[in-house]
Amino acid sequence: MNIHFIAIGGAAMHNLALALHDLGHRITGSDDAIHDPSRARLEAAGLLPESMGWHPERMGTDLDAVILGMHARKDNPELARAQALGLRVVSYPEYLFDVAREQHRVVVAGSHGKTTITAMLLHVLNRLGRTVDFMVGAQLEGFDRMVQLSGAEDILLEGDEYLSSPLDLTPKFHWYRPHLTILTGVAWDHINVFPTPDVYREQFVEYLMRMEQGGAVVWHADDPELAQVMETVLPRRPDLRSIPYAMPAHAFEDGTLVLERAEGRFPLGTVGEHNALNTAGALALCGQWGISALDFLDAVRDFTGAAGRLERKLDLQLPSGSCTVFRDFAHAPSKVEATTRSIKGQFPDRKVIALLELHTFSSLNPQFLPTYSGALDAADEAWVCWSPEVLEHKRLPPLAAADVHKAFQRDDLGVCTSPEAALDAVKRASAPGTVFLLMSSGRFEGADLIGAIESALTH
Repeated sequence: MNIHFIAIGGAAMHNLALALHDLGHRITGSDDAIHDPSRARLEAAGLLPESMGWHPERMGTDLDAVILGMHARKDNPELARAQALGLRVVSYPEYLFDVAREQHRVVVAGSHGKTTITAMLLHVLNRLGRTVDFMVGAQLEGFDRMVQLSGAEDILLEGDEYLSSPLDLTPKFHWYRPHLTILTGVAWDHINVFPTPDVYREQFVEYLMRMEQGGAVVWHADDPELAQVMETVLPRRPDLRSIPYAMPAHAFEDGTLVLERAEGRFPLGTVGEHNALNTAGALALCGQWGISALDFLDAVRDFTGAAGRLERKLDLQLPSGSCTVFRDFAHAPSKVEATTRSIKGQFPDRKVIALLELHTFSSLNPQFLPTYSGALDAADEAWVCWSPEVLEHKRLPPLAAADVHKAFQRDDLGVCTSPEAALDAVKRASAPGTVFLLMSSGRFEGADLIGAIESALTH
């Protein structure tokens, strides 16, 4: 087939393009900007566009499908040309469902922890020699592609609740209609498309209502919003099996997370209390997937996490003490709070310094900002960063430092609105005995914060 990708540089889009290319399809694509690692991977496969930008003249009637990414706009000139030619235009989740229609579909969904749990499951399945197809939103060690479509009996999908494309306003995970799913929690996000918590919660109700007959739902029973979802769904879908899970017994020993179970004590390679919960959820799901608890626990022990998800980026051993730096994708309030609390819990005797970049539309929205109240309280020192240019690009009003202090409810909160200010903050805070937690779904406007910390401590 001849398949064209509009906005090919996205994390999921470029991996799907590579997977289809490997299957022998003819793939073309376009984008207005492509960054690494997408750029290097597309270039290595001969799929990097010759020039950036949109080129409607490349759209022809020989195309069997056009896959439209969320990064494109409704007025995209290539999209307009495809529509004028009567070409089939689909979002990537719709395309994935078409491919996976006859497979046993296992979906990881929820407001947080999706990528980590999906990565954990893939790691375990790989260790156990069990072949599955998959789609996951972050790079994993030992995997060359983050989309695999081989026609295996099972397919594992990371189920994002955001919209599918500029034309397809269906939440992505509504397309997947799973046979088996895990829901990690429901915490209001994406205010630009789900304006109230009720509207957001309803997406998860609809997701479960679309499950295949006789499906199984593994869910975090201590999440009140998710409990409300289940109370709504289960009377309407008595065919679904309900498998709740909760925070497991665990301990920290010399900075190592240890699960405490009847079968014994199991050290893990991940960091933080919330990853004990993620492991419990993955274990419960595997129990419904024919994998024993002992096989899972043996296979998961050397899983260290997905790229960018509470990833240990620096561990300096200095004569007067250590300095450790973690980088995390956390941006939603519930994830920021859980991650910060987990790091402080794992390093109670060290000074934890948290830097959060407000980067998403929701996090920068004045209506949503108060939901961050208390999210950084567990840190000994906390900074919040944002870029006035990003606010302008997202067509949001300017953000005042006083509004950020009020929202986070922390009087000693530091703020910075430029890469230079962020670099200065981490340089001044760098000291032996510290743990830095850098949280953002963006890139801190290109500031090399980790390099600045290392330089401040070693020069």
